[in-house]
Amino acid sequence: MAKVLLVDDELTMVQMVTERLRQEGHEVFPCTNSKDAFAALENHNPEIVVTDLYLDKTRAHGLEILQKARSITPPASVIVITAFGTIETAVEAMKKGAYDYLEKPFKLDELLLCIQRALSYNEAISENHYLKKQLRKKYQFSQLIGTAPKMQEVFTMIERVADTDTTILILGESGTGKELVARALHFNSRRQSAPFIPVNCSALPENLLESELFGHRKGSFTGAMNDKQGLFQEADGGTIFLDEIGSMSPLLQSRLLRVLQEREVRRVGDNVPTYINVRVLAATNEPLEQKIKDGSFREDLYYRLNVIAINLPGLRERRDDIPLLVAHFLKDKLSPRTGQPIRITRQALQALTAHDWPGNVRELENAIERAATLCEGNIIQLRDLPPALVPASARGNDAASGMGDIAELPATAAQPVKSSAGEEAAAPAVSPGGAPASSLPLKDFLREQEVTYLNRVLAQNGGDKERAAIQLGVSLATLYRKLSEDERV
Repeated sequence: MAKVLLVDDELTMVQMVTERLRQEGHEVFPCTNSKDAFAALENHNPEIVVTDLYLDKTRAHGLEILQKARSITPPASVIVITAFGTIETAVEAMKKGAYDYLEKPFKLDELLLCIQRALSYNEAISENHYLKKQLRKKYQFSQLIGTAPKMQEVFTMIERVADTDTTILILGESGTGKELVARALHFNSRRQSAPFIPVNCSALPENLLESELFGHRKGSFTGAMNDKQGLFQEADGGTIFLDEIGSMSPLLQSRLLRVLQEREVRRVGDNVPTYINVRVLAATNEPLEQKIKDGSFREDLYYRLNVIAINLPGLRERRDDIPLLVAHFLKDKLSPRTGQPIRITRQALQALTAHDWPGNVRELENAIERAATLCEGNIIQLRDLPPALVPASARGNDAASGMGDIAELPATAAQPVKSSAGEEAAAPAVSPGGAPASSLPLKDFLREQEVTYLNRVLAQNGGDKERAAIQLGVSLATLYRKLSEDERV
């Protein structure tokens, strides 16, 4: 079960509660004074602390124990109990990080239930920290693929602008990794724990895209059966990535321009604007300057989006990076037939390097995946490559003398990018393959949404927690607990 520190100057109560908690399987450390309690905190690292606020009936020693319990690693969840304090005292304890409080006299079952909730809370927090750690590792990426000067310029720019709120326009041909750059910008910023919402502007017709981006009110159009929150609101506190921005209709361009100018959105059929705190990243593989000339893209929106531009080079402009990328795609890949690491002949690698790659890194990855699947053993040869890469007359030449020469692939290079905490985090391999799913784990996502909403209501009430609690329909104690959970996360 759990380690529980119990602190109260009433010996009879301590003995009774200790016996019951031990019956429930908990390891209990009973104390009747603050000195012993501090020693137990140092020596036993309890998960739960149950402490009276007024140990000698005059001083709130329990608050000192609370502060100490919250400072250990990992911090303990603290339940304060008192028969003497007013609601103000309990509120002060909640402000300092108490999980909950009970007033004497209380029933043992109430205490047991409170401890169980605190343990469930601790478990959720531990899982949350683990998931966030995994997300940072997954989204900040493990390697930086590319030593070409143009790619180094991209990596330098990511490092310089990631932890800002500046709107950025990512330019590059299809398959160059624009979304991965957007993810690197988000997950190396202070917004990394908030949602990252990618939107393909070319994937939906105008009316559906408008509803998806801005939301709608029930009955605002045929099929609007319920109120819907738009993706801008879902991204509140985080980042929205608008891919293929050049395909957006003139109507939506004007609405997006207002969002960028006013930082507020209006749902379809709604006259009331909603303030949003969202960083906007956009990407396109089209020449927007030409679209401005032919009247299909607003010039004022272009300048709003193009505060900072990041240009991704095509793969044919950095052929020296192809061996690095091939090594990256083959890393940890085993032959399904032999179970051995897959390798590639020098002739096949030369054919890959000579190709122009109109589909860029995505096309290269697909070619490697195909070849790794088709190769007879664990060696990729010319004949395993896509037909467009190798003339029919040349296919099989590398097998004339056995397998041909095996290429010595370079180790994939990693260039650190500073995270928002100042720590070095790996920047992304600019490769669209293996991109992580765009959604957060449900529990993590819902918690982030709750925190965002709590802070918004609190701001609407000028920081007055009592009024915010009334508006939210919760008790003041519940609001303090949820805010303390936010600090703990």
